[in-house]
Amino acid sequence: MASECFVVPQRQGNGCCSGPDPAEGRGHRNMDPKEGKMAGTPSPIPISTRLQRIATLARQGPDIAFTTLAHHIDIDWLREAHRRVRKDGAVGVDGQTAQEYAASLEDNLRSLLGRMKSGTYRAPPVRRVHIPKGQGKTRPIGIPTFEDKLLQRSVAMVLESVCEQDVLSCSYGFRPGRSAHLTLEALWQQSMGMNGGWVLEVGIQNFFDTLDHGLLLAFLQRYPLPPVRIIHRYRTLAVKP
Repeated sequence: MASECFVVPQRQGNGCCSGPDPAEGRGHRNMDPKEGKMAGTPSPIPISTRLQRIATLARQGPDIAFTTLAHHIDIDWLREAHRRVRKDGAVGVDGQTAQEYAASLEDNLRSLLGRMKSGTYRAPPVRRVHIPKGQGKTRPIGIPTFEDKLLQRSVAMVLESVCEQDVLSCSYGFRPGRSAHLTLEALWQQSMGMNGGWVLEVGIQNFFDTLDHGLLLAFLQRYPLPPVRIIHRYRTLAVKP
């Protein structure tokens, strides 16, 4: 009788990443570790140190909900986010490229920071693109403007430091330092040590098209932290859609 056991990848990523989706303009995630500050920036504390401090606080206080996170984002933080964000992605509705944005980088970053801090920032419409999915079907994707990608990256830098402390090591999806290739490698290594067994792949058709976000939030609210604290931390960011 064949034994049935569930195997999930447990291996920590080594920083490599899968290739980008050129049509989507966002399939490639920057998998660099928490880098230090950029050369020439005046911040007395490197960005890497600030990120580690946030992570340490989140790790040491798993039941603590942060009352604010937006104050971590300053001009040096935006400069680092600009360094990390992809420069070769598809353009948004405004048609602005990364090179055009960089032509007046300091002015653009200070303008963005002012709008973000004052709560007047409004995310521009997302350009809708349909890419082939096979069998005559397409998959709709959204392409933000470059400035919106930059702000998303700066917010993600904060949230990743907090939320990574709550995520299980077996999770590989959309995480820094992880990739599909690393997932397959870890799965292969563990499968080879099973001496037989089953590998089960499950997918939900049109999951994000049919997901009721209200029910999802209500479901998570029934449970203690950390799921609820993650939702709370998203809401405490002073970045309005």
